[in-house]
Amino acid sequence: MNRSVYAIATMDTQGEELAYLAACLRTAGVDVKTIDVGTQTEPSVAPDVSRATVLGGQTIDHGGDRGTAVTAMGEALNVFLRDKVHAGDVAGVIGIGGSGGTAIVTAAMRQLPIGLPKLMVSTVASRNTAPYVDCNDITMKYSVVDVAGLNAVSEQVLGNAAHAMAGMVSHTIPSGRSKPTLGMTMFGVTTPCVSAVRESLESDGYDCLVFHATGTGGRAMERLVDSGMIQGVLDISTTEVADEVVGGMFPAGPHRFEALIERQIPLVLSVGALDMVNFGSIDTVPEKFAQRLLHVHNAQVTLMRTNIDENRQIARWIAAKLNQSVAPVTVLIPEGGVSMLDDAGQPFHDPQADAALFSELEEQIVQTESRNVIRLPYHINDPAFAQALVDHFR
Repeated sequence: MNRSVYAIATMDTQGEELAYLAACLRTAGVDVKTIDVGTQTEPSVAPDVSRATVLGGQTIDHGGDRGTAVTAMGEALNVFLRDKVHAGDVAGVIGIGGSGGTAIVTAAMRQLPIGLPKLMVSTVASRNTAPYVDCNDITMKYSVVDVAGLNAVSEQVLGNAAHAMAGMVSHTIPSGRSKPTLGMTMFGVTTPCVSAVRESLESDGYDCLVFHATGTGGRAMERLVDSGMIQGVLDISTTEVADEVVGGMFPAGPHRFEALIERQIPLVLSVGALDMVNFGSIDTVPEKFAQRLLHVHNAQVTLMRTNIDENRQIARWIAAKLNQSVAPVTVLIPEGGVSMLDDAGQPFHDPQADAALFSELEEQIVQTESRNVIRLPYHINDPAFAQALVDHFR
């Protein structure tokens, strides 16, 4: 296949460094196109693809504000790369940069398909990389020294990055899998349920992917759905919505469920672990929640029991999303409790709070022939509830 690695940098400040990286890739036998995404002066080394081409003939009117220019260039690069990927021209994407260049390149990388090689050499890769990576398979490599000239350290780091990319694009991973793929969400307190569902559906011949419902887990699942790599979902542990609505550390994000709805894939959904909001260590719990029912899960995680009002808000949030669906959706409600901690004798057992969640879901979700809400007299981790999830998905 006649595809190239797209090597990207702000070539007004890092042209020499990108040219060196591209030369390393070519020496390794990889076809390369250098892409300039600079926003200031002219490139110091001529690129294969100019910033004007990336911008599609548009100009950036940033009024001297670099942040505005970086955002605009990131958006333009996103469109440029997406079109090239759809055309089958891109074998992989590698970028180098400081904070601005990293923001530009990774913004575009995050929109590319899962599995396409993506590597970013960055001065900020030794810190919190979540804003740059989010729920995508981007490899971040710390530059050690600033990307400011070639020297004994930068040549080694950039050379290693080039050879890593060469290895990724030269040795494809055979799929070898012809099974339909399902996504399912799990939290520690819903593990017995999800494990039983997974084992049952694997025996049916499905390839089951389980995602830890920690905010990025749910978004990662939806990225794979959007990429066409997941054909059905059992969204059993929707706890991320509680953190989104109340303000915990594992929020769903404002677009949760949207990819499932837009792709019109079969969806079975439940309310796993919506009895809890996640915070860090006990001393990080916001003061306004100090008098609430808290449970120390471990030294790093403190759980707070959701109350009646919060559960109603959570139900309305979910219903507003699901009411947009035209594909089959079934919501199964476990009346006996939604997590290990929400069982008789356990610290979060609160039938009134649960009842508010369940009744609000029933009231707010507009039921149709293909959109149903079904109550069952089981705890979520009861084997009978797991079987019901499987049966309704089938």
